[in-house]
Amino acid sequence: MFGYITICEPELKVKDLRRYRAHYCGLCRSLKERYGSMGQMTLSYDMTFIVVLLTSLYESALKESAGRCKTHPIKKQQMLQSEITEYAADMNVILTWYHLKDDWQDERKPGSLLGLHALGRKAKKAAGTYPRQCRVMHRELKALERMEAAKSRDLDEAAGCFGRLMEEVLVYKQDVWEEDLRRMGFFLGKFIYIMDAYEDLRKDLEQGNYNPLRDLSRSVDYEERLRQILCMMIAESTAAFEKLPCLQDADILRNILYTGVWNQYNRIQEKKKETLENKKEHRKK
Repeated sequence: MFGYITICEPELKVKDLRRYRAHYCGLCRSLKERYGSMGQMTLSYDMTFIVVLLTSLYESALKESAGRCKTHPIKKQQMLQSEITEYAADMNVILTWYHLKDDWQDERKPGSLLGLHALGRKAKKAAGTYPRQCRVMHRELKALERMEAAKSRDLDEAAGCFGRLMEEVLVYKQDVWEEDLRRMGFFLGKFIYIMDAYEDLRKDLEQGNYNPLRDLSRSVDYEERLRQILCMMIAESTAAFEKLPCLQDADILRNILYTGVWNQYNRIQEKKKETLENKKEHRKK
């Protein structure tokens, strides 16, 4: 996961911030309990969002606790855990395992091999518990791999691969909420993929790596078109979200979907503005 689906902290009430952090720490605890320290290293804000969303939707019973960790060795942190937290921990590790596997096969990174060995047995066992999700993960990641190898220019299809992966992760149960969760997850996944491509564009162009925004970036109105695409993706996702009866932690969820998802985009814009101003100053000298 990429870490784009997070809170906008300045606009969140203190009580909601504490609760969000409790969900985050609860996911971290579940990762450690189920997968050890290596599992904790896969912790992500994106998966924390899924925890909050599905816990709210299914009104899952929460276990409250407090504890210390390496990151917070002095003060005990509040933690919230449920069956959803365990599900999210499994999804996080399975996705990481697929990512490490691809990295090892493609680039023979030693760190990826170590990660595979550390997570391998437990990740495979978890994958066996969720055949539907893992079947789609494998299919869509392989499709993405083929598109990258062919240097495909089809942004919509490339983003769609990650969208279909994300929608499957959101479908915790195949029930009455499945259709709306799928639509929400599909467009949220596309948003994440396009944001990641947008953030990495300059580096990918310099290093000759695949990036589905390569052609679009040559357009005079690239920035405006890119923002329109991102707005459309998140608008479709939030429209599906609003159909779900999420009452618990609704303020946290809306904070993330309407504001937090733009955190990284705004940071990129600020950095570009700063670079442009520095260039202007340099020319004056």
